[in-house]
Amino acid sequence: MVNEYNNFHSLISLDEFKALMGIDDRDDKNARFCLTTSTLRIEQYCKRQFLRKQYFESFKWTGDLVVPLKEYPVMEILTVYTYNSVQQVLVSGQILEPEFYRPMIGNDYNEEIPFELHLSASLKPYKLAAVKVIYLAGYKHEGVPADLAAACMELAAWNFNCYKGKRIGITGSIRGTGVQGEHFEMSMPENVKALIEPYRRKTI
Repeated sequence: MVNEYNNFHSLISLDEFKALMGIDDRDDKNARFCLTTSTLRIEQYCKRQFLRKQYFESFKWTGDLVVPLKEYPVMEILTVYTYNSVQQVLVSGQILEPEFYRPMIGNDYNEEIPFELHLSASLKPYKLAAVKVIYLAGYKHEGVPADLAAACMELAAWNFNCYKGKRIGITGSIRGTGVQGEHFEMSMPENVKALIEPYRRKTI
């Protein structure tokens, strides 16, 4: 099951989607496309990425001991490097031992809030130029929150039905002045937006 995810970017598995939709292998191509585009659309709306991967972030250091990381939830800080000049960031730096940094006060790993790394005040005399953080962030496929998975399922199903019915971007019918016509749907259903709203990027 886990290996199945290696081939495409999705908040739910292909097998799960097919079972819930009652479709077979003949629809694999459409299903994969809908799952991938739905996941990317949800991430775009939330202004963040959800699936676990390794990130590399570099910061010009001005003496501030708080380093904000872009992606969350953070699962693990892998390595922190320090540099004596900004130009050195492109090459190897000096590994900073874990005792010289810690998570944000009141914040632990795997929390659904932006993450900050606090550097030790003992680094200030060294007049560092830059800091690079390598970390793991995001959910494992089997650990995606239920409401996020449901949102992906609903949006993918919505798109899948539009594509299968060859009514891309069109939904339902309307009547006016005795003439029946069609109207265009919004880019994302309101029920999907409601499910993912708690996961939109927050600033603190």
